Formats: sequence, structure tokens, C-alpha cells
Amino acid sequence: MSLLSRLQQEKDKDKEKLKPEKPIIEVRQAITSPPATDPWRELKSIIHKETIKNIPMDHMDQIVTEEIEPVVQKIIDQYVEKNGTLLPRNERQKIAQEVIDEILGFGPISPLLKDDSVSEIMVNGPNQVYVERHGIVELSSVTFHDDQHVQHIIEKIVAPIGRRIDESQPMVDARLPDGSRVNAVIPPLSLKGPVITIRKFSRDPYGVEDLITFGTLTREMAYLLEACVKARLNIVVSGGTGSGKTTTLNVLSSFIPEHERIITIEDAAELQLHQNHVVTLETRPSNIEGKGAVTIRDLVKNSLRMRPERIIVGEVRGGEALDMLQAMNTGHDGSLTTGHANTPRDMLSRLETMVLMSGMDLPIRAIREQISSAIDVIVQQSRLRDGSRKITHITEILGMEGDTIVTQDIFKFEQTGIDSNVHVLGGFKAAGIRPRFMDTLLACGQILPENIFVK
Repeated sequence: MSLLSRLQQEKDKDKEKLKPEKPIIEVRQAITSPPATDPWRELKSIIHKETIKNIPMDHMDQIVTEEIEPVVQKIIDQYVEKNGTLLPRNERQKIAQEVIDEILGFGPISPLLKDDSVSEIMVNGPNQVYVERHGIVELSSVTFHDDQHVQHIIEKIVAPIGRRIDESQPMVDARLPDGSRVNAVIPPLSLKGPVITIRKFSRDPYGVEDLITFGTLTREMAYLLEACVKARLNIVVSGGTGSGKTTTLNVLSSFIPEHERIITIEDAAELQLHQNHVVTLETRPSNIEGKGAVTIRDLVKNSLRMRPERIIVGEVRGGEALDMLQAMNTGHDGSLTTGHANTPRDMLSRLETMVLMSGMDLPIRAIREQISSAIDVIVQQSRLRDGSRKITHITEILGMEGDTIVTQDIFKFEQTGIDSNVHVLGGFKAAGIRPRFMDTLLACGQILPENIFVK
């Protein structure tokens, strides 16, 4: 055998050793056989109807679990006694809870909404409900009766906030009372039946200490970001879907001083700010005649007339980017927003595209000058292959050189590999460069440790 052939064999063996023993993200396969029918479905339907009859309609909105639970239990006991049905006590309690969830909650997914370990719920039609726990996606045992059951839960979610979903408007963004974000799509757009995606948020919003504990960023990075917010630098949080942008935006907004007036603008209100002087604005879809829509761009324009000291836009994805940049450039510094992009440089390119979507016929250089003068820092967040979320870049915008926006990384996460448990290996590193905005921080009284930027 030639030396070249032996070398190739050795390389192949090394590649085999480096292959992870488990898949990077586990997704348990859906069961192909049809789900077992619920033996108590008819009983639950009867109890549901009888319970509704026993609740005054004008009291329905104020009813709580403690009030309705004895009513449901009594109806079940009466049914069992009358029909001689053999029903163990634990089964009665389970049926009672499912009926209560159907009346007061959101049906079969209510237990998942109460489960703090679940961060995302994905309903792919009535027989397939996936959940995400600790970055791992798995198939749950939860099922719905049929498409109509899923549709009923969607309508129950969207009705209280004035949204609608039907054939003329088969997609909707909404929120739950706890602030969790909901997206729903129904046929004919969805071929698997009604689909619901719920991004849950912690009952107690994560703070910066939580993110440090999770390994999302280091304490030095947290010091820098806190100083940037307090010094009123304009910050864009960039990242992919599910990377944790909104959580990071919440943490950044927590650094805003209590006395400042904050205007938040979102498609579905989900930011959880603890300051007192906060005005929350939310977009509105068009009515059944296709009129009356209020967009993020409309709200950004209007917010400038509301004497804002800080403007926080949940996410820029279109022409509102131009209005946001103009606001940042005309005295409304300290603004925060998020956007979808894979790298800080991609975020700049996306902003260019979004400004062009505004319909303004501006030269590219003029757009880039607007971006470079408006934005001070891009915080890049990513969901890594093991499901963990990390701030992979904190990048400063330096200005223009010719027709190019110049940037420099201040902190960066460098991945070095994956261990046997499929955990990402690597660490956060300072670039060893003193940011140009340090003079601004010092002028605002934000003093950072001297060694914070040392490599």
C-alpha cells in the first residue's frame, strides 16, 4: 500500500473518531400509528356542558379554578352514581382537571403552559404536539380531539386581544395573558390542520445574573452592555429565530434608569419592563374589510410625538427601519431594537434592505451613512448546536470608510469543538481593543475596569 493511501486511511479513522456519538439536537420521531381514542371523551363533553350550565354567563370572566373545581367534581360524582360507571378516584380527578383546562385554560396544552421546563410548544395538527425543553425538541403525549378542537383553542387565544383568524386571514400573531408569544396558521395555508407555535416566557423575567449563570455572556460583557445602555448608545440585538433576542432585549432594557419615559412598539406585546414610566404600543391588523391596519411603521412615526426618552422596537423587519434610524439620528438616542441576521455584518446588510423597503429612493451610500451614524453597537446572539444561547459578538460601529461601514468586535465567542455529551466547547474572548465610544461612556459617568478589554 502506498504512503498516500495509508495517510488517507489514517485521516478517515480520525474523522470517524470525531463524529459525535449522539445527534446534535435530538428530535423524537412522531408515532406513525394513529393515537388511541380517548375512552372518556363523551363523558368529558357531557361534564363540560353541564358545568357551563351551572355557571352564570355574566360571571364567566371572573370564575377561577377554586370556584369551578367543586362544581365539576359534583357533576362527575352524580354521573358515576347515576350510570354505575366504574371510575377510580384518580381518573375522576384527571377528568375534572381536563374539563377545567378546557373551560378556563387552553385545553390539552394547559399543563405544558404551566410546566416551567417547557420553553416552546409546537402544535402540528391535532395528533402531534412537540415541546422544547432545555434546547431539546421532543414529541409530547398531548393530543387534541380533531382539527375543530385545535381551531377552538386558537380562537380562545386570539379573541381577548381583538385578533381574528379565518379563511380570509388564516395567519395570526397573538399573545397569552402571561406575555407568551403565539403564532397560529390554519387551512388552507396549513396542510396538516391548524398549527400553533407558542414561545413561552418566564413568569419572572430573566435578569442579567441569570444570563451569566446560563453562560449566555460573561460578567465583563454584562458590565459593558450596562454601561452602553446607561450612556444612551443605540443598540441592535441581532440573531436567528429562537436565539433569545427578546430575552436579551428585556435584560438590556432593565438597565434603563427608572425616571426615563420609555415607548415600546411591538407586533404582539411581550416585553416585560419593570420601570414605571412605560407606554406600550401594539400593532393592529386590518378588519374584515381590509381596512384599519396599524403597522409598526405607523407606531414608530407616532411615538416621536409622544415625548419619548427611549424608543424600544420589538423587531424591525421592513420600512420602519428608516423611521427608527431617523429617530436615532435626531435626538432619540439610547434606543433599542432587534432584527434577524446571522452576523453583525449581515445585520447591516439587512438594515440596508429594510430601508429600501420603505419606498424611499435613497442612494446606498446615504443609507449606509444613516446606519453608521445611528447605530453604535450590535449584540449578536445565536442558538448553538447543543441548544444553548450565547452572545457571540459585541460589535462596535466605527463609521464609514469610503462606501463601507467599518466595524470592530469588542467581545467574541470562539467555538473550539463539541464534547462527548454534544455540548459546545469554547469561550468568550475580548478583542484587546479599547472601544471608540469609551469617551462617551466616561462622559456619562460610566467607568469600567481597566482590564475589561484585555485579551
